[in-house]
Amino acid sequence: MSSEGETFEVPLVFVGAEDVPVLLGNNFIIQHQQDEFILSVGQLTPPILVGTLEERERVAKEITHLPVKIVARVAMTRQRLVELIEILQTNLKTFDEGHKVTGQGAKGE
Repeated sequence: MSSEGETFEVPLVFVGAEDVPVLLGNNFIIQHQQDEFILSVGQLTPPILVGTLEERERVAKEITHLPVKIVARVAMTRQRLVELIEILQTNLKTFDEGHKVTGQGAKGE
């Protein structure tokens, strides 16, 4: 029997990740209310513009909005948002170091 206040760690195992589709997220919006932040991840697909330059310009001028399809919404506390930011920054740094990426992109671009 453990004494009061004693802690121990139990490993987490993410189950079913391979069953969840991977969707492209290229637009993000975050809102906050009271004690939670809501991150909405969206996918914007640019319109197809074909024809001559003049035809493409005419069609583009007629576009009133571009729809963003929401692919995920995640709510989290402030502390979890801070953890997410730290994880993203750490992973970005590791990726950049492994791919010799500078602030402007891969070296040589």
